[in-house]
Amino acid sequence: MSIAENRKALFNYHIEERFEAGVVLEGWEVKAIRDGQVQMTDGYVVIKDGEMYLIGLRINALRSASTHVTPDADRTKKLLMHREQIRRLVGKTEQKGYTIVPLNLHWKGGRVKADIALAKGKAEHDKRNTIKDRDWEREKGRLMRHKVSSPGKE
Repeated sequence: MSIAENRKALFNYHIEERFEAGVVLEGWEVKAIRDGQVQMTDGYVVIKDGEMYLIGLRINALRSASTHVTPDADRTKKLLMHREQIRRLVGKTEQKGYTIVPLNLHWKGGRVKADIALAKGKAEHDKRNTIKDRDWEREKGRLMRHKVSSPGKE
């Protein structure tokens, strides 16, 4: 079950490879995620000292948050992956143009997981092609609906 998606990542990057990582969260963050108070459009992944961190994932605290906890909506979250996978990603990101972006957050077995991807940035003309293809699919759907809804008129 999907919690939040980063649609901007699919528009700005060519996705090469996908991975699933666990996310280290505090209790108030899990409650806020269950309430839908999460946004990940500006999120990105950083590898530091052999560990991965998710930056830019915004989780807004609930108004009923505990009084003994000071919630930070933009806290850096640690991602949990196998060491071999992290080493492989480090090698790939050192190549020119590759980066790691979060794609979505979802529940798996009662825990929050993040789908991350090894991605390469799109050029401006690729983005224009994406827009053109999306518009054509939308127009094609409209034409098909119009043709199906009025079969006697042509």
